[in-house]
Amino acid sequence: MKRNSLYLVLGMLISFLAITSCTKVEYTKINEPAYLRVFNNLNYIQTLETKDDKVPYFCMLINPTTDAGGMLTGAEIVGDFLDKRDAYAPPYPSHVGSSTSVNNPEYPGKENVLVGPILNGFDLSSWAQVPSGKVRIVFAYRPKNTVPFFQLEERLKKDILIDTVINLDSKEVYTLHLLQTDFNTKQHDVLLRHENFYKLPLSDSLVYVNFYNMSSKGFWEADESLKDNDSDLRSFKSGIRDEMNIYLSLYESQAVLQHTGATVPGFKGKYLASVKRNTTSSAVSPYVNFPLWASNKSNGIKTDIWQRLDFFVPGMSPSTNPFYDGDTRTGANWASVNLLLNGKVRLQSNDNGTLLPNLLVNIHSGKDNPKTFATVNTIEVVNGRIYLTTIQRKYAPPIY
Repeated sequence: MKRNSLYLVLGMLISFLAITSCTKVEYTKINEPAYLRVFNNLNYIQTLETKDDKVPYFCMLINPTTDAGGMLTGAEIVGDFLDKRDAYAPPYPSHVGSSTSVNNPEYPGKENVLVGPILNGFDLSSWAQVPSGKVRIVFAYRPKNTVPFFQLEERLKKDILIDTVINLDSKEVYTLHLLQTDFNTKQHDVLLRHENFYKLPLSDSLVYVNFYNMSSKGFWEADESLKDNDSDLRSFKSGIRDEMNIYLSLYESQAVLQHTGATVPGFKGKYLASVKRNTTSSAVSPYVNFPLWASNKSNGIKTDIWQRLDFFVPGMSPSTNPFYDGDTRTGANWASVNLLLNGKVRLQSNDNGTLLPNLLVNIHSGKDNPKTFATVNTIEVVNGRIYLTTIQRKYAPPIY
């Protein structure tokens, strides 16, 4: 009897797996879609001063529906379990299929939805198709659990942070940021950016990057006890001032992970761009660039260079820097970031720079394994944290 029961259980399990493995996802076709990517830039820390603050964990609703009493009952687009964003948004939808947690570091992220196409050679699979035109968008607080938003108790679906209308043009690409605009008053808003990278005449042999400081008003001036004490933030913990100049250094080899290592000739502390704090303008910052094959040690297939970016208050520069390399409290006058390998390796010497992945992508393409590709990047500073979003053109599939 026990053996028959075991066979029965095994048979039921096999049948269940067969059914679930063949489950078909029914996509809702959207006529004249826009392409949207959403980041939740609200971080939270646990201190005595913030213990009563709400955890910024949301359900995003586009064109929601309500009942006669005004209670949310559904939406045309639902982006549930929207958690704070990851430091790195790679050039592919890396979160799809992840089952370790329901928490979603962006939208669409883990959502299995219709996504953008390839436009001008750029893969837009990290952008979701959404209705174009004037759309209502709501960010509703939700408990940090695994219960879908519309299965929550009624009382848990009433707390709304943002309820606004945005305008999206058909077949255009947008990035939406949920931001804290004032650190002292705790005011929040959304910033909708109409992207243009796929419309620009960009070269395959240049690496592009643009910069934004979307920090809250009053953040860098605030007391250090109110800021995140995460040691990985390093010199960005204090934030940066409202206007900063950015300097680029290119290092010859990722085999030598020291900021004192050999740099590519002409690329040591080179002025690159300026950035001003902004939480209101949707204008796209201009892209600056550096050569993919800047090093004369590269062979035109692979290069081993990595990048360091130093943010200095106007009047300071790498040649006049009064701080020590190990300083992490610089009064928001200086902050640095090292972009190398996968962004998880600490430099071999004392360094105040936080870490993000390299701006170059190395991947098996054609007969080359690996091959180095230039990318288009956006770097955003928000309240003591720095984020990197990388976009890559389509590349030739591997030949094995």
